Amino acid sequence: MPPVRVLVVDDSAVMRNVVKRLLSLDTGVEVVGTATDGLDALTKIKSLRPDVVTLDVEMPGLDGLSALKQIMRKCPVPVVMLSAHTTAGAAATMEALSLGAVDFVAKPARAGELDAMAGELLDKVKTAAGISPGKLVRRLLFRQSVPPAAPGNRPLCRRGTEIVVIGASTGGPAALQTIIPAIPHDFEAAVVVVQHISAGFSQSLADSLARRSALPVKHAEDGMPVAPGRVLVAPAGFQMGFCKTAEKVKVNLERGESSRPMHGDFRPSVDGVMAAAAKTYGRRSMGVLLTGMGRDGVKGMAAIKDKEGITIAEAESSCVVFGMPKAAIEAGVVDRIVPLPEIASEMTRLV
Repeated sequence: MPPVRVLVVDDSAVMRNVVKRLLSLDTGVEVVGTATDGLDALTKIKSLRPDVVTLDVEMPGLDGLSALKQIMRKCPVPVVMLSAHTTAGAAATMEALSLGAVDFVAKPARAGELDAMAGELLDKVKTAAGISPGKLVRRLLFRQSVPPAAPGNRPLCRRGTEIVVIGASTGGPAALQTIIPAIPHDFEAAVVVVQHISAGFSQSLADSLARRSALPVKHAEDGMPVAPGRVLVAPAGFQMGFCKTAEKVKVNLERGESSRPMHGDFRPSVDGVMAAAAKTYGRRSMGVLLTGMGRDGVKGMAAIKDKEGITIAEAESSCVVFGMPKAAIEAGVVDRIVPLPEIASEMTRLV
């Protein structure tokens, strides 16, 4: 199999060399060129035809977001963003994911974090290489084709569902930008979003969804009530469960050492949150599994289904990575298989 051909784009010569060196650790990856800014990147994408582009978020001149828009319009290619650990950097990264970037890697704040970054970068570049540019373009069209939720369109309550847990990994932030704004303001269930994401970036994801949603969207905190008609984004680096009292259900957070420990035990874990929802809400729980690599969510969907709750998986036609939904479908724990543009309406119909 030929190596994955990568173009590295960063205005910092030091960072270009660091990224090139980290990628060169794997013989299955070849850095075919570097670019110093967005305009240079556009020229080199056309001439070098890389399989994947790593793109710095913050650059002078044509910045990362502006460059990404032109890349997706003129010469679509899978893009992995490199983001700084800053509030502005995290916000720009969420915007980049909604504009078509496949994933992102946080730049190390300290030299000791380079080894961890190397593994994550290589994993995400290889994953991105398997995604067709055409699918990325279609995802953008999906988002444009789904109108915001209109008031008064909600059907009568069907199942009395009290909580919907939405799980996602690669491609999830963009998928959520399609689903959450399409949920009507009078949605009667609580919504919990579990996105595999680096620590420090889940707050920006919540903020980004809040700007587009008819429902209030909050970054979950320990002890926060789980209320109907509100979206809670599980914070990265924690495992999230629920504590039920006589009066209400509250968020219970347990600190983890990282957002992605060894052996795929993600924090937050889709399996963990879905299983907690099934235990707390029983048949009044719903699980929705979106695009992503791996099997996280299979056990959680099974737990919901065992309690006679409802389970929905994103269809292969709209998934950036048909990993998590495929695993759940093959395990026989999915009630509905639905393409991305129809998931919000299916959730609303079944609640």
